[in-house]
Amino acid sequence: MAEPIKLALKLGCGLSSGGMPRPGRIPRRRGRSFEILASGSREQTPFISILRALPDWADRMKERGVRRERKLYNHEMWVEHRSSLRHVRHLVSSLSSRVILSLVPPVTVFTAFAAAIAAYNSAVAAGLLPEWLPVLRASSLPYQLTAPALALLLVFRTEASYSRFQEGRQAWTKVIASTNDLVRQVIAIGGRNVSDDSTLMDALLGYVVAFPVALKCHLIYGSDIANDLRDKLDGDDLTAILKSNHRPRCIIEFISQSLSSLNIEDSERSKLDAKLSCFHEGISVCEQLMGIPIPLSYTRLTSRFLVLWHLTLPVILWDDCQWVVVPATFISAASLFCIEEVGVLIEEPFPMLALDELCQQVRRNAEEAVESRGVIRERIKGKLKEKGELQEKWQNGRPQG
Repeated sequence: MAEPIKLALKLGCGLSSGGMPRPGRIPRRRGRSFEILASGSREQTPFISILRALPDWADRMKERGVRRERKLYNHEMWVEHRSSLRHVRHLVSSLSSRVILSLVPPVTVFTAFAAAIAAYNSAVAAGLLPEWLPVLRASSLPYQLTAPALALLLVFRTEASYSRFQEGRQAWTKVIASTNDLVRQVIAIGGRNVSDDSTLMDALLGYVVAFPVALKCHLIYGSDIANDLRDKLDGDDLTAILKSNHRPRCIIEFISQSLSSLNIEDSERSKLDAKLSCFHEGISVCEQLMGIPIPLSYTRLTSRFLVLWHLTLPVILWDDCQWVVVPATFISAASLFCIEEVGVLIEEPFPMLALDELCQQVRRNAEEAVESRGVIRERIKGKLKEKGELQEKWQNGRPQG
């Protein structure tokens, strides 16, 4: 390993002793609170375990859908996306939708509660219960007054979540563009400066290609960075990166130290360092999106408003709907909680993006550029040689036969 790379291991990566994971890689669901919840769940009574069975199942299905690999759209997928049969396809696939499956617990609870209210009111009206018990009914005027407030809460919640999704997508667009441009510049430098060590140039390309992979693993829970980087870096470099506190920044240090060893002019080195600044900016934006959610008070207010709305909805609708309050509550809960659930899902943008395929695309582009470098260089040299030979045939504006 080159001397600058060893220096990066000592100074830039913040290596930890031993091979234990460090807390700088956002293991979000493995903190103290997770351990307390896990220990608490082991002490639950059978009754509580039965009540939690449905929500736990819905959460497992939702997390399984979140971890599903995303695909970049191609022309065929866009044709299918805008097909006139898309509504039928979406309806048929409803039972496999993680959004709909995650709604099973709340919608079931509110529908059952509406059925209980309807049964109670029917029993009171039929004289099956003591006469002093009242029928649960109320005016619909409060709902008419508060419906716009609930609509605004849901719209602002979803809009704020989509803004975070858009910001995450733009951050990754800059990271991928900077990576591709840095790969191009490194390949161009390797073609001009034959004095540079080819081993160092190959290692530098590997570091550049490995950066978006390390950033993806840094952001997405459950990623296997060792497996993702195994075919991009050699064993010593991979070991050093796995031991670092912050793996994306460690790879930036590898790149920086490698660039300092290249035989290039200072102006060209400054252009390359500017790409590393884009990497640091991408890390900062992504970590802020991960660490700072939408204000929790807003999320809690929306959730509480939805719950209270649907708990009182059967009482409000009883006079007008009677037993129809049960399907009415079902439809209302499924619709409004679905909107809120979509906002919660896209609030964390990175599992929604096709990051795996973007990283693979960067590697394919780099490999193709390396393979075509020699062919393109020979073609350019051939054209220059033909031009030189043509100029030699002309003297004083006349061709020499």
